[in-house]
Amino acid sequence: MTTADAAEDTDSLTIGRRIRQLRTARGMTLEELAGRIDRAPSQLSMFETGKREPKLTLLQSIARALGTTIDALLEGEPLDERSTMEIALERAMRGQTFQALGISPFRIAKSMPSEALSAMLALHGEIERLRDERAATPEEARRANVELRHLMRSQNNYFADLEKQAADILSAVGHPGGPITQRTASEIAAHLGFTLHYAPDLPQTTRSVADLANGRLYLSSSIPAKGDARAAVLQALSSRILGHGEPRSYAEFLRQRVETNYLTGAILVPEAHVVPVLQEAKSRRAISIEDLRDAYSVSYETAAHRFTNLATQHLGIPVHFLKVHESGTITKAYENDDVNFPTDRLGSIEGQMCCRRWTSREVFDVEDRFNPYYQYTDTGNGTYWCTARVEPSSEGLHSVSVGVRFDDTKWFVGRDTPNRGVSKHSVETCCRRAPAELEERWREQSWPNVRTPRTLLATLPTGAFPGVDTTDVYEFLDAHAPR
Repeated sequence: MTTADAAEDTDSLTIGRRIRQLRTARGMTLEELAGRIDRAPSQLSMFETGKREPKLTLLQSIARALGTTIDALLEGEPLDERSTMEIALERAMRGQTFQALGISPFRIAKSMPSEALSAMLALHGEIERLRDERAATPEEARRANVELRHLMRSQNNYFADLEKQAADILSAVGHPGGPITQRTASEIAAHLGFTLHYAPDLPQTTRSVADLANGRLYLSSSIPAKGDARAAVLQALSSRILGHGEPRSYAEFLRQRVETNYLTGAILVPEAHVVPVLQEAKSRRAISIEDLRDAYSVSYETAAHRFTNLATQHLGIPVHFLKVHESGTITKAYENDDVNFPTDRLGSIEGQMCCRRWTSREVFDVEDRFNPYYQYTDTGNGTYWCTARVEPSSEGLHSVSVGVRFDDTKWFVGRDTPNRGVSKHSVETCCRRAPAELEERWREQSWPNVRTPRTLLATLPTGAFPGVDTTDVYEFLDAHAPR
């Protein structure tokens, strides 16, 4: 390893403590060493506390002034116990645990007892252990989801290859453009070699089942009141259009599901047709998710998803999307506008509690469910504007919201809303803990009977298609296959 490589591998906190350790061992004051290297004492202090990292040439000057080598600063003897504890605590203060508790980083004074440092590190370690333990069961799913979200963010949630596949399949069935009909969905099925069959006994763990041997696609004969028959067919066919094979991992399963949903949306709301519509709406400063929903006869959630696909690529507008259960739990999320979503230690957003000050939570308290709800929210990361709706699902009510940074609000209908909120969700006392006076009054005088989420203790479903009862599927196909 070269000296330059070692400098990159050694963090600034450790280098700074070695400089201080060697300086004090030689009986030199901060001012004396600063004078020898022709730097201000305040600048040298920044190096010693790890707040700034000296360049390699300056490190060489410091090493000469201390009568040692640069290698001794980078890879020298282990630090003493006190310095090691100080570094560990400073690293902890920069992490998520301290931030979530609202504890600002503080200067570790020389007068602070080592026992106090040890106690704080022990408490921090126990909090981290408990968080890890709580996160252990669904860890594989959350890691896979985080990786997928990073990919989506890196591409502004726009996938050109999927847009092309949607355009190609619509061209193959002679679709003239604009919203597609139920007949077009059936024509796509026929083009792919499938006949549609609606069955009352579709396995409960599936949305559809494809009989690849006989070219039959089975869907439920009881479509929910707010369901979209076109979407059900297209979601079932998308995996065939994309050539998906049996997923070999949970990460691949998630990726396939995202691709399937994306392609379905791209067929229902074709890029070539909708982009001019959105660009014209932007020119009028009248972008509306409701208008997009109504123009293509899709759900609000589909319209919101589709907008995130196209907003940055074609309109130059970074956005964020949230789907939040009525319990406050985030079930879906996407952002490329730097909004500060709550995350766990793995970086996962899904499963976290949404701040009750955000539009996604406030909308549940709005009686008017006919009109959209708009709100500006001041956060530690800037001001954001969001539009949201509440929609029912088989698992209860969910809110679906789309938001943008304050500077981009000018393009949207609803920008004149008087609704305002202030969120400090990175601080636990913002909304994850009760106000102090309420907690003091009721902490010892209450005992709620908790409704435990059914997934709390569940392990990750196994199998190529997690959660699907394959025996039910095979028995279903055997019963319905042509004789």
